Amino acid sequence: AVKVVESGGGLVQAGGALRLSCTASQLPQRFEVYNVAWYRQAPGKQREGVSCFRWNDRIAYYRDSVKGRFTISKDNAANMWYLQMTGLKVEDTATYYCATAGPCTEALNTNYDYWGQGVQVTVSS
Repeated sequence: AVKVVESGGGLVQAGGALRLSCTASQLPQRFEVYNVAWYRQAPGKQREGVSCFRWNDRIAYYRDSVKGRFTISKDNAANMWYLQMTGLKVEDTATYYCATAGPCTEALNTNYDYWGQGVQVTVSS
């Protein structure tokens, strides 16, 4: 069975940085041909797309509120992808989920097949 595992969450002060990591194993195809993405869900709110990376043209999309602060990257050799977060704000506090096997468009929809378990990111003021 496909397994997606993420790590790297934690508590950070506003203005700080964190890097989230995600790895996938037992994917049906080689990792290189998968789009990857990050989502988040704050308490009482719907899950929202943060960023995605499209495998074939290496285009990345970001939600407006994180543009210029977050960077998504993918390491095909290691079967991993990352979300580097800088300039963190209190409103970035949420559970962050990684996902793979789905479309990567500006809409950042949630139609992904495989999901990580989620990691908590808490930004204090």
